[in-house]
Amino acid sequence: MEQRSASTEYLQTLVQDIKQQGRALGFSQIGISGVELPEAEAPLLAWLAAGHHGEMGYMARHGLKRARPAELVPGTLRVITARMDYLPRHAPPDWRDAEWRQLAQPTAAAVSLYARGRDYHKVLRARLQQLADFIAARIEPGVVRVFTDSAPVLEVELAARAGLGWRGKHTLLLNRDGGSMFFLGEIFIGLPLPVDAPVSAHCGSCTRCITVCPTQAILGPEQLDARRCISYLTIEHAGPIPVELRPLMGNRIYGCDDCQLICPWNRYAQRSTLPDFDPRQGLDQAGLLELWDWTEAQFLQRTEGSAIRRIGFVRWQRNLAVAIGNGLRANPDPAWCQNARHALHRMVPAASVLLREHIEWALSQGEDRQPAASR
Repeated sequence: MEQRSASTEYLQTLVQDIKQQGRALGFSQIGISGVELPEAEAPLLAWLAAGHHGEMGYMARHGLKRARPAELVPGTLRVITARMDYLPRHAPPDWRDAEWRQLAQPTAAAVSLYARGRDYHKVLRARLQQLADFIAARIEPGVVRVFTDSAPVLEVELAARAGLGWRGKHTLLLNRDGGSMFFLGEIFIGLPLPVDAPVSAHCGSCTRCITVCPTQAILGPEQLDARRCISYLTIEHAGPIPVELRPLMGNRIYGCDDCQLICPWNRYAQRSTLPDFDPRQGLDQAGLLELWDWTEAQFLQRTEGSAIRRIGFVRWQRNLAVAIGNGLRANPDPAWCQNARHALHRMVPAASVLLREHIEWALSQGEDRQPAASR
């Protein structure tokens, strides 16, 4: 490879080329930040000390390396952050209203928008690696390393410093032109590239995301107790879902989008240019009992290439049992309730201890509606 000097002019040209190539690869925006995050260290330590990370031990395992990219990957001088929109290509103009309507239907299964298509880890990593290869071919050998939720990286902090947006009160990154419906990925690089300027925050006095959270997991601006978050409970949490939180989960079986749906900035959320994030297996309109009928083999086959597969069949059924229980309590349709009770009872003999507990809870939710003769 031809030797190149890291002159200011060359680095500026390289940044322009990186951003242009990023857009060609389907990224919405590319930003570059430094690696010094001293202001993030105290909040990170306080969050961990309060136990707000729940069972996500990996959040604490690397200590302050999360806030020190150059310690995580020695030789790192800059972090390139890429933003990729994931709102499905054919989402209707009133997509937020459509999502609220689905959440209001007790028999519908609500899957977080980002998880209905192909696993974003696969999509993002493949394209980030292509961008990293593009960079590596133009510089001296050194640090060029890709991350997509694969290491302890404070990605929102880095993205905010790279000018991709600001941290909203729900802790997610917000962008004036794209809301929050996007993924983030990083490339650590050992070159002193020119950095982008951060942008100012534009949440103002709005607290809609805090107010709308079904479980009140957002304790205050930028303060999230993951142990109460439905996304955490349905995805990261392996054990029994706390009984007091189950009724608050409604029909949400994988993730929760409420704080994003209510956010005014998501009026500007952009559709993805990629087919990867189009819904698969009808997960944008599936019913709870339809998904409950899946066997483990069907679950594995139908979630192949999906982020959902990562939680496994047991958690999938656990989440569905809670949602069906909430449906039994909220749905006035006697026929659906009867079918739901039969479906739950049918699973009891082969259920694990964890699943049986949630099935029994679900059945108890409909007892006051059940005719005495059928109890």
